[in-house]
Amino acid sequence: MSPASTPAESAQLLLKLYELRREPTMRQAREWFRSKFAPRSMAEIGEMLQGEHNPQFRMVVGYWDMACAMVTHAAIDQNMFVDANPESVAAYSKVEPFLEEMRSSSGLPFFLKHWEAVMRRIPDLEQRLAALRAPQSSPAVPADTDAR
Repeated sequence: MSPASTPAESAQLLLKLYELRREPTMRQAREWFRSKFAPRSMAEIGEMLQGEHNPQFRMVVGYWDMACAMVTHAAIDQNMFVDANPESVAAYSKVEPFLEEMRSSSGLPFFLKHWEAVMRRIPDLEQRLAALRAPQSSPAVPADTDAR
């Protein structure tokens, strides 16, 4: 394993990753992933992969796996990466339930392994994932109110 990067080196790489996220096509892909990609089954993912959003999906998951590879190879400090990239956890929450099935159905046993490795090192990961997956609460309508 290579020696860990210094805080300044980690910061420089994080800034470069941030620049990549600002590229217009990547920004659009991230917005689609954040707001529209909400799979409930592997079948839904399979349908999406056959459709027009395949490039956006691949761009987003490929970006996060690449960024996390820099962490697993000690080019970027793990804690600094997680602190600077809460979006990585939010995006991971959408694919995590389907990772094993994606790997087995695609024949790619190491698909998104770096992303998974970095996420699994987060001490409170399960709580974060549960909070991200919880349905957004809406204001309750009192029982005695006509909700028409």
